[in-house]
Amino acid sequence: MLGVKILEEKTSLINGKVSVVKSLGLGTYIQVANLTQSGGVVYGVWKQTLSHIRNTNPKIQRVLILGLGGGSAAKLVQKYWPKAKITGVDIDPVMVEMGRKYLGLENVETVIEDAQDFLSANSHQSPDIKYDLILIDLYVGDEVPAKFETDNYIHLVRSCLERGRVAVFNRLYFGEKRSQAVKFGEKLDKNFPKVERFFPEANIMFICFA
Repeated sequence: MLGVKILEEKTSLINGKVSVVKSLGLGTYIQVANLTQSGGVVYGVWKQTLSHIRNTNPKIQRVLILGLGGGSAAKLVQKYWPKAKITGVDIDPVMVEMGRKYLGLENVETVIEDAQDFLSANSHQSPDIKYDLILIDLYVGDEVPAKFETDNYIHLVRSCLERGRVAVFNRLYFGEKRSQAVKFGEKLDKNFPKVERFFPEANIMFICFA
């Protein structure tokens, strides 16, 4: 395609073929199965969402990102809350490596681990560690693994939040993904006192208040 260049491709045990793409219109981004995972439109989605959150939550000190990927959300957190301590969790070391190499991912405490295992360990071993902001973006390709849609997992996320603080779940919101997102939102409504729907691009962001 004119104006598009593949900078690097690697095979991941988690995501399959991971491509780093540079285009005139979208800059540099990481792509899996023709879906942007970090950079490009994903950066725009998180930029709109976190800008919205900053207006009501200016004092964020501790942030947890589940599904760090190449670090789009982390870079924006650093921009909007420069003093915040960020922990990023991702099961795929290839995504994190590409983020460091091409997307400026740095100054983040990075944990290569399954997100559910991380939360379970946190709730049992370090129950006093709570977060002001938890960002959840746990896609493998264009699918969210079923275990990240259970009430148990949602409860784990909430248990790691400071009272009154915010968790954000990113979901695709087009075609068949729309009905899946709506059903997931109904689960969130049952587990959080307040859930706000925010619509950047072709996504829905569930902004959940503990």
